This record gives sequence, structure tokens and C-alpha cells, in this order.
Amino acid sequence: MVEQIQEETNLEPSDDIVYMEVNILKDFIKDVFINLDVPEGHAEIITKVLISSDLRGIDSHGIQRCKMYYDRIKEGIYNPKTNIKIIRDDKTTAVLDGGCGMGHVIAYLAMRLAIEKAKKYGLGAVAVRNSTHFGIAGYYSSMAIKEGMIGFVTTNTRPAVPPTFGIEPMLGTNPLTYGAPTDEDFPFLIDCATSIIQRGKVEVYNRLHKPLPDGLIISSNGNSKTDPSVILNKLVNRSAALLPLGGKGEDTSGHKGYGYATFAEILSSALQDGIYLKDTAGIVEGGQKRLKVGHFFLAINVQNFIPLEKFKEISGNIMRELRSSKKAPGKNRIYTAGEKEHINEVERKKTGIPLNKSLQKDIKIMQKELGLDKYNFPF
Repeated sequence: MVEQIQEETNLEPSDDIVYMEVNILKDFIKDVFINLDVPEGHAEIITKVLISSDLRGIDSHGIQRCKMYYDRIKEGIYNPKTNIKIIRDDKTTAVLDGGCGMGHVIAYLAMRLAIEKAKKYGLGAVAVRNSTHFGIAGYYSSMAIKEGMIGFVTTNTRPAVPPTFGIEPMLGTNPLTYGAPTDEDFPFLIDCATSIIQRGKVEVYNRLHKPLPDGLIISSNGNSKTDPSVILNKLVNRSAALLPLGGKGEDTSGHKGYGYATFAEILSSALQDGIYLKDTAGIVEGGQKRLKVGHFFLAINVQNFIPLEKFKEISGNIMRELRSSKKAPGKNRIYTAGEKEHINEVERKKTGIPLNKSLQKDIKIMQKELGLDKYNFPF
């Protein structure tokens, strides 16, 4: 099912695609946020997270999301200037309040705090409330990996997933993201939602005008839906739901994805006295609608357990043995988590970031409205 989704979202008409050089796109994204009154240093953090997503082939959370953040800042839903409050700070733990600022900045600083605690005490855990959408969770796990640590990140998101045997969206797509260093050119890094498909992937299908595979999303009558434009509208009014990992019911173990999503919800709300379930769809404060979520970050210092090089060797051996195991008929390669993303990153640094017609339109809108005339895009 996942391979089918990946293959189908790559079937874009070549004449509709423009490949944008990475540094030009980075400069543009940064300028967009600076012109929205995001401080320059914070704009750099946001840009790094978005570009990292595009480079790794996670097109649902890169430049595609830029217009969403742009609109939410202009509408006053997000605060462009991020002011974080420390609610509690102990040796290995902390609780932060993001003040509805930019989620990427909040998450980056929260993981940096977790890493600093792990350097000193072996473990660092930070819970965050009143944050906003922070892009790909894997970026923050990779921050820990680069410091020779294991990284774990989760967040809750807007309601989109029903409980098993239910039809009402209650939980978010709530990713559980783990990463660990290895002695290979890339780490082990698994970054995926606890639903079969996330909202961003539905948006990709909609941009490409392609139907979704059957069995991923249900309407309020419990039947499968495949039209992405219809699904996106129904997700807004909560009359459609993304199925949890395992699918519908218990026969294919949908209760497992449901349980993992609930665990992510608890970590993202209960430790920090944050909002949860339906409230993540939006609450009104002082006449202004806010879209808030919570996060949880954990950094584990490997060297408090074993020499880092030995850990990396064993982790690398595990990945190599998995890849060298017997392959299914017709398959000539087995991958380990993080490998395909690494391959994409190497390739896209050479070829650039692919932009479909819909993304090109969004970029031109932002360029015109912000007066960023210095960019001469080939579309």
C-alpha cells in the first residue's frame, strides 16, 4: 500500500514540472517569512526544515506547506514572532509554552534543549504546549542523531483519524518518529504518521488531480472515498476520516494504529497540560481563532550506555543484514528506514526541487503579494 502511494505520487507529467535549484528556493522561502515579520534567524530555521523535507522527497511537508504558513500568519492564526516561556525546567526534563508562534522554531529550540540535557545527564525530555504545525518530525530526530544520540519526536495534529469501529475524526495523524546513528552514510530514521496516509499526501494527490487508492479514507457512512478534492473538503467539516495504520476494524490490525495515535496524543498533551483531540481543530481566544498543538521530544545520549562507535557499528550491521536478506520474487532490493530519503537528497541536490503547476502558482502568488521582484522564476 505504501509503495503504491509513493509510486503514484511520482507519476507527474514531466512537462508540468520545473526543477528549482535548491539555494534559490531556500532564499525565496526565507524572504517570504522575513517579509511576514518573522525574525531572520527564525526564518532560517523554518527554511531549513522545509527544504530538508523537499530534499528528502517528502513533498507533502516542504515548499507545499509554505503557502499554508503564509496564509495562517496573514490571518493572525500564527504569531510570526515566537516567544517561548519556560513553564518548568529540571535536570533531565522541561515544559515549554510556544505562545502559538512558529512551530518549526519552537520544535528546534525544544530539541536543542533536550540535546543539551542529554549531553549533561544522559537523557533529555521536553514537552511543549501551545505550539503550531512544525513540518516533518524527522528533522528534529535528526538533530539528535547528528549529536551521536537517539532521537524520538511526536506531536498531535488536527482531528482526522477515527477510533477503531468509529467514523468520527478524533485523533490527528500523530507521527511517532525515531532515529539513531549508524556507521553508514545515512542514519536509521523512521518518520511516519500513525494513519495510513496523512493530510499532506492527500493534498499532493489533489495537486496532481489523481484519485487515491481505495481503503485509506472513509466517509461518515463508513464507505471508502478516493477523490482527494472531495476528501479535503470533508476533512474540514469532519465528514471524512483517515484510517489508522492497519486500516478499518481489527481484522487488519487497525486497532494498533489507533493505539499508537492515542499514545502520541497523550505524550503531546497530558505532560504539558495542553489541548487534545477536538480542540486541536481550533479554539477562539480573544476573538482570534488559534490552531494549537503539543509536541514531545526525547534525546538519549548513546555514550551513557556504550561507546558511540560500537553502537553505530551494531546499528549499521542490523541495517546491512536486513538489506541482504532473501528478497521477494520480482524484487531486487530491500531498503531500511531513512535510505530512500538519503538517496532522494543526494539526487535532488543535483537536479533541484520539483515544482508542479499548483506549487508554481502558489509561489507566484506569494512573490507578487510580497513584492519579491528580484526572483526571475522560469514559470
